[in-house]
Amino acid sequence: MSESSSVARVAATLRELVKDRPAGARLPSSRSLVRELGVGPVTVQRAIDQLVADGTVITRPGAGTFVARARVGGPADTGWQRVALGASPVQASGALEALSAPPVDCLDLSRGYLDVGLQPTSRLAAAAARAARRPQAWTVPPPSGLPELRTWFAQQVGAEAEDVLITPGGQGALSTVLRSLVPAGSPVLVAEPGYPGVISLLRSAGLVPVAVPTDAGGLRPDLLERAFATTGSRVLYVQPTFANPDGHVLAADRRGPVLAAAAAAGAFVVEDDYARFLGHTSTPPPALLRDDTDGRVITINSLTKAAAPSLRVGCVVARGPVMQRIRALRIVDDLFVPRPLQETAVELVTGAGWNAHLRFLSATLGERMTALTTALAIELPQCGFTRPQGGFSLWLELPRGVDDADLARRAEGAGVAVGAGRHFVVAEQDTAHLRLCVAGVDLPRIADAVQRLASAF
Repeated sequence: MSESSSVARVAATLRELVKDRPAGARLPSSRSLVRELGVGPVTVQRAIDQLVADGTVITRPGAGTFVARARVGGPADTGWQRVALGASPVQASGALEALSAPPVDCLDLSRGYLDVGLQPTSRLAAAAARAARRPQAWTVPPPSGLPELRTWFAQQVGAEAEDVLITPGGQGALSTVLRSLVPAGSPVLVAEPGYPGVISLLRSAGLVPVAVPTDAGGLRPDLLERAFATTGSRVLYVQPTFANPDGHVLAADRRGPVLAAAAAAGAFVVEDDYARFLGHTSTPPPALLRDDTDGRVITINSLTKAAAPSLRVGCVVARGPVMQRIRALRIVDDLFVPRPLQETAVELVTGAGWNAHLRFLSATLGERMTALTTALAIELPQCGFTRPQGGFSLWLELPRGVDDADLARRAEGAGVAVGAGRHFVVAEQDTAHLRLCVAGVDLPRIADAVQRLASAF
């Protein structure tokens, strides 16, 4: 059982204890809980921290843990807010689905975040400790980010440091960039299937996502040209390398035609390069930015997927006047990325162990993906898929007549969490899909996870 599952189990046990006790009653000591529940003291403490955070218990140093007093008064009458707010423009269902933790003891094939075993936790802890001791660690950073971090990101994608802006992760960068380029109501072309976080973002910003189909070679240039002509769009969003959710790579002979189609339409290309460090076997192709000769491509990169979910440090790479607008909106949104986080990122990626971590991550993701595809071929031969060469997700085509959302619910009941494919598309689909991720389940449990999924059929 994973550490997070153990913490959730202990927290649930403590909540049951609290139900039967009056306010002010003392709970068993941490030492007693460790002995009775068969877990470590750290697990017990983290479970108690969860209950303290939601107001269920309070702790008194040297005295123990006690049931908190009930809140005074009943629930507030907030019905007036529904009248004042009106219809909500915010549509975050796909993003929320991607963030939601599966139930305790449910194998996780749904979320695209590295489990603790794949995160460089010891290196992150050491980097954070060193960063906090830097003389200027708690001062205001330069508006565009720390020079060392900008230089490092520039080297990864083949750009100049002055064209790099540090952002609070990839999602924050996408929000700033897309809102900078076009006003609300504008169409934005999106490769489909695609990242649900950007679909939710576009709809919530009042922008209109328009699907452009892909195949094993990525975006189809003929359909892209037609989409530009039909919609008059001035923005294309695309993940050319190990795209989420199907892991495809934009074919080498399509890179030029995609940029040419954007140039003919006078459009920007927003390149989400989130998976640059997630190749399984070979070096990923260069960023699309390197083929750009006129400042058309705006590239977004992030450390979150390759390091840890809470290392929310990313960048935007852009050339020309558009960077001035992006930088200005970035500052208006939240001023700057906290300097300690930037300093931690610098310490991590410039340290001796970063490249070793990337090699370990690459090999492990490859092994897990091989185990997943092997198990699928045995347990679900009626489903189709193409093995990705990078990233952490696989796009599983379901037999006709199978409902993806219903299957996902039944799979959770069978003990495995999967992603319903409808969150990854804009338009109607002929065939339903599931997204399966290998980031959150370790190698020995993958076959078991697929067997549970098969039982849900």
